[in-house]
Amino acid sequence: MIASSAALAGARLEHIGTEREPLLILDDVVASPEGLIRVAAEDAAFDAPVAGENFYPGRLAPAPLDYVGGLARALDPLIREGFGLARVNLGRASCNFSIVTLDPDRLSLAQRLPHVDTVDPLQFAILHYLCDPRLGGTAFYRHRATGYETLQPDRLVRYQATLDAELAAAAPALTYMGADTPQFARTRLVEPAFNRVIVYRSRTLHSGHIPDPTALSPDPRVGRLTANIFLTYRSTV
Repeated sequence: MIASSAALAGARLEHIGTEREPLLILDDVVASPEGLIRVAAEDAAFDAPVAGENFYPGRLAPAPLDYVGGLARALDPLIREGFGLARVNLGRASCNFSIVTLDPDRLSLAQRLPHVDTVDPLQFAILHYLCDPRLGGTAFYRHRATGYETLQPDRLVRYQATLDAELAAAAPALTYMGADTPQFARTRLVEPAFNRVIVYRSRTLHSGHIPDPTALSPDPRVGRLTANIFLTYRSTV
């Protein structure tokens, strides 16, 4: 399965927050998303979430390699252009089917905060929504005290020390991230659409937006199923 030519041609390049991080949005990406859902429901080997141990608040399973490779290669030219990449080669791509399942009262501290996947500027998150849009999209945030919307190596010490002090004074409620909190301001909410793909740098502070946790289900046919690809480039300099 690869991205359709119409989806590639209709890709939208937007920007997030004051740091103006690029955000790619593509709709109707693959010709038969129902086939991916069927694979997830019938063939994928999902792990069992362990409260307080898994960073992802739900279940994960490897996605088909042909899907991962095809989508990554199709999106590569758009990523290079949209994010201004030069003198890089495609590196590795990893992908899981993901289903959010944890009840809010079982979330760890890290699962109640925005996060980054890495500080590497050459790693990108490709998120493919394969669920009912009512189950929620993806939100991006600014850390109020530091003003950071992305985490980079030279920001980590200040960010972590500031956040640790804030959380020691007032831990976040047992709930999924929503709009603004005392520590974080939401800079953008990407509304989901079935068969929509978004692409952003993995170092951008973000969180899944879960508007109605009571609607979550472990069943890939009705739950908040996404495919999450991490695509890494290597500098040739």
